Amino acid sequence: MPSPTRWAGRLLPLVLLVVWLAVGGGLGPYAGKLGEVATNDQAAFLPRSAESTRVIEAQRAFRQDETLPALVVWTAPGGGPIDAGQRSAATRALATLTGVPGVVGTPSPALPSEDGEALRGVVQLRPDLGEELAPTLGAIDRAASTVPGTTVWLAGPAATQADLSDAFAGIDGLLLAVALVTVLLILLLVYRSVLLPLVIILGAVFSLGLACAVVYVLADHDVLRVDGQVQGILSILVIGAATDYALLLAVRYREELARHAGDRVPAMRAALRQSVGPITASAATVALGLLALLFSDLTNNRALGPVGAIGIVCAVLSALTFLPAVLVLLGRAAYWPAKPRSSESEGGGHGVWRRVAALVDRAPRKVWAATLAGLLACAAFAPALDSRGVPLDEIFVNDAPSVAAQQTLGRHFPGGAGNPAVVIAEAGALAEVTSAAAGVEGVDSATAVTASGRPGAGAPLVVDGRVRVDVTLADAADSDAAKDTVARLRTAVHAVPGAEALVGGYTAQRYDTQRTAERDRMLIVPVVLAIILVILVGLLRSLLLPLLLVATVALNFVATLGVSALVFEHVFGFTGTDSSVPLYGFVFLVALGVDYNIFLMSRVREESLRHGVREGVLRGLTATGGVITSAGVVLAATFAALGVIPLAFLVQIAFIVAFGVLLDTLVVRSLLVPALVRDLGRTAWWPGALSRRSGPDSPAA
Repeated sequence: MPSPTRWAGRLLPLVLLVVWLAVGGGLGPYAGKLGEVATNDQAAFLPRSAESTRVIEAQRAFRQDETLPALVVWTAPGGGPIDAGQRSAATRALATLTGVPGVVGTPSPALPSEDGEALRGVVQLRPDLGEELAPTLGAIDRAASTVPGTTVWLAGPAATQADLSDAFAGIDGLLLAVALVTVLLILLLVYRSVLLPLVIILGAVFSLGLACAVVYVLADHDVLRVDGQVQGILSILVIGAATDYALLLAVRYREELARHAGDRVPAMRAALRQSVGPITASAATVALGLLALLFSDLTNNRALGPVGAIGIVCAVLSALTFLPAVLVLLGRAAYWPAKPRSSESEGGGHGVWRRVAALVDRAPRKVWAATLAGLLACAAFAPALDSRGVPLDEIFVNDAPSVAAQQTLGRHFPGGAGNPAVVIAEAGALAEVTSAAAGVEGVDSATAVTASGRPGAGAPLVVDGRVRVDVTLADAADSDAAKDTVARLRTAVHAVPGAEALVGGYTAQRYDTQRTAERDRMLIVPVVLAIILVILVGLLRSLLLPLLLVATVALNFVATLGVSALVFEHVFGFTGTDSSVPLYGFVFLVALGVDYNIFLMSRVREESLRHGVREGVLRGLTATGGVITSAGVVLAATFAALGVIPLAFLVQIAFIVAFGVLLDTLVVRSLLVPALVRDLGRTAWWPGALSRRSGPDSPAA
């Protein structure tokens, strides 16, 4: 009769499986509902302490709440002139929009361009329209289309936001489907097992459903904010991480099944005993690295931190509970038609990794010197990566209506027309501030806002002793030239005595976002490195080796930026990179890159305690080479799936993380790190017990 312990060993997996099936059935649908609480209102993600954010608060005192401008442009087919009748018809069409749901105040009249070939009007919309934005823009388009003999274009932030919403439409289904199919195909090809890939995918889906449910509740209660970018990254991060952790445990369990002659429960206990430490340490590096984003002053960065950390916790929870339960219940059948085998006999592992280990053992110094030289060569191009932002006409990687409309607007009007810089100043200094603003290089005009809400139509509006001046810039509102103009404008109006002037508006917001992103990188990068170093010291019981590992993953990141700079410019045709991309790339690459080094070096330490340091490096590399490489390929493929969303930001993140993970997996973890540790010998483990181990191990001659 089976003992109570054996009964418990069989019953616990069944209970865990039932619990996870309930979680999957009850919370799984949340993976497709997160878009209901996501917002793509870019104004909600401004730097909290920036000057442009303070201007938004100051504008509310004028009873002119923050609005989202929609710019209506009329042109004649073939580039002909616009006549007076068409101008009058356009003004009447705009007037009919007063009182339309979503429209704020009275639209401007239609104003002609200097070349006489276009008309422009501004319709201010509520910034929180959400799903009602598209119908509101549709109403504007229908009204504007009543002007005979013209073509209508909708430009400005409102049109851009509508195109962003279209780009993110269906992100739950499309992105998830691409990622899961990619992972499934890779697992089937690599492991040639029927059930194992399905079990791993199911665990990843369950963990994503749990993560999305938690994030949904928090976002619904305004505890955190979620936008389409954070939503997409969460899906990819959870699928990739859950698969990686599951692969590490599943392969170790396969080894233990062979050692324990197929006895499932003892084999799983042994597998968990050796895998829990590396998996939890790896998850901790990613989760804490993401939480370091809470130091950011950008609200969407701060949102990604806890959202991503929640996803990682759910991924590791699934890998350490759901997967062990299913594997114990399935036993050898999980790997059918392959047979479980130990990687310990004759060095174990695949022949490729035995040859790699032999190369590292034979010429460690040549191996690490050659790989280091290659990485440094790639890193030399990193300064060429321009992270000052993506121009408006490159935000979308496909043809978006708002981009074509903005280009049409720029051909006929000053670049900043309809989207001015906003200056709030003391009323007593109005004349001096207006004069100072108008005299700034790159400014087309500067006019005080009147009681009618429009510049130049009556006496200036004074609220609590403050006035507002709208400054039209000569260059496109999203251009680097316009941002430079904002910097000069701030210098000019700040110098006016007693004005206490603040400069905000769309261009100022982009400028502040760029500056804040630069400040965030300077603060968060060392914090993440310090977190990772502390975790590695605790896991590996060494100081020198963790320093080497952190240095190698940092070098891998810089080398990836160098390659990305070349690819973005010469292959993708990007002239700029989103200001948040380097920070996101750093957090993902460094935290995830350390994951693979943790998997490798924890196994090396385990083998070194048994067989000595030199043999431990070779056995650890051989035993983990296949699983870590396949995990890296899976993670790279899942992040590459972000490229299906037609936004430059996500395409850039997808390339940086996918390429960086492959570079780390195939070069840094497979060659550079093992060769360095082999060359240093026991010294690499200083000052831990392995560095004082007696025996033949010593630094390679």
